[in-house]
Amino acid sequence: MALSQSALSELLDAIRAGGSVDVMRDAMTLVLQELIELEAAQTIGAARYERTDERTTHRNGSRSRLLSTKAGDVELRIPKLRSGSFLPTLLEPRRRIDRALWAVVMEAYVHGVSTRKVDDLVAALGIDAGISKSEVSRICAELDAVVASFRDRPLGHTSSRTCSSTRRTSRRTRGRASCPRRSSSPPG
Repeated sequence: MALSQSALSELLDAIRAGGSVDVMRDAMTLVLQELIELEAAQTIGAARYERTDERTTHRNGSRSRLLSTKAGDVELRIPKLRSGSFLPTLLEPRRRIDRALWAVVMEAYVHGVSTRKVDDLVAALGIDAGISKSEVSRICAELDAVVASFRDRPLGHTSSRTCSSTRRTSRRTRGRASCPRRSSSPPG
């Protein structure tokens, strides 16, 4: 399924006109679906409905896969093959262990654990390859972005009360602690 020139120009015009998130999501769906179709054609050895000697297998329908992006959830169609399996390289397999590892690294980062100790922690979890300092930094950069957005959020919904606290200090005079006395007269 190749993109027609008119469909592509309509899409670009909508994006240039300040298109909404829906336009961006539709554009992303169109591009990602086209990339999946091209990779499937390379894997099979022939395009859809094409008869060639290099064909290794045939298509057998498709399955839907929901991909979460910053523009929202995108529904993609992944071709099924009669023999073998196909997963596009642009989609990562759903690995819960990876997400759990990321959570462990982020938790260690929040608690101030050094990258060397994080590497030891990952090795203790059974991942022999360990984790590099740059990988720890890359994972924690995501956490930094979340914290920065939380810190910079607008607080227009809160009241404008200010709280102040006082601190009472004491001093030592001749070996005894004494507190300065408060004056009962208002400051003048």
